[in-house]
Amino acid sequence: MLNSVGPVAMPLLINNIGPAGLILIAVVVLVLFGRGKIASMMGEVGKGITAFKRGVKDAADETDETATANTQAEIADGSTARDVTPERDRDNA
Repeated sequence: MLNSVGPVAMPLLINNIGPAGLILIAVVVLVLFGRGKIASMMGEVGKGITAFKRGVKDAADETDETATANTQAEIADGSTARDVTPERDRDNA
């Protein structure tokens, strides 16, 4: 039998917070950290999200450039994909 501190108690507590509990948490955080500190933290979070999105976009662009370069190199080498379709099925495709 689990006590009230067991793994079952935590999900039940989180599900029962409600709007009044969220407002109380926000007020406590505001009192502890102050408006200026919270604003600066949110600014840093925004900068982090922007940097992450930029990094993902740059990585995707780099992957596309690499794939294009590899395709062009294969075409230049003449090592394109070989058609392995049986003779009898080539006209049906």
